Amino acid sequence: MAKNNEFLWRRLHSLLGIIPVGLFLTQHLIVNHFATKGVDAFNEAAHFMESLPFRYALEIFVIFLPLMFHAFYGIYIAFTAKNNTQRFSTFRNWMFVAQRITGIFLVIFIAWHVYETRWQVAIGADKADFNMMADILGNPWMFGFYVAGVLAATFHLANGIWSFLVSWGITQSAASQRVATYVTLGIFVALSVVGIRALLAFVV
Repeated sequence: MAKNNEFLWRRLHSLLGIIPVGLFLTQHLIVNHFATKGVDAFNEAAHFMESLPFRYALEIFVIFLPLMFHAFYGIYIAFTAKNNTQRFSTFRNWMFVAQRITGIFLVIFIAWHVYETRWQVAIGADKADFNMMADILGNPWMFGFYVAGVLAATFHLANGIWSFLVSWGITQSAASQRVATYVTLGIFVALSVVGIRALLAFVV
């Protein structure tokens, strides 16, 4: 029974990492990318997201709760998983380790990002707009931290998609898994470019 429950929890963890968490990350990066079109374009895109109907319900039930489950169950997996990099030094074993490391880092990064933006608005800051992000990223250390956060997030999603396809039985053969590796590598590169361009737009 315990093994069956763990199997179901892991499947749920895998699914939520793609839908809705992965979709939210993609949408968040795209909205941020409007910064490359200027201050007004970014602020309008951000305002559109903030004015969605049932915004708080969507944030709680579609973003916050799935993200919290994925994050904290992911930490449990990270600290209970058996890594085989010393005995089986293969590319996929290293990707397995990197997935766990980036997951732990992202818990810290996301908490800090929310504190610097949403929490500051909640306690009295005017609004989370272009100028707020420009002020944050004007610090070279914070800019580096955010670059690391974007790369960790895009890698974690892309590699998570590969794992999702395998664990859900979609890519079972070695050939299909090889194709999935190239596809997810493309996703990682594409989303990373979108995310890094957005960060640069706030400071250049």
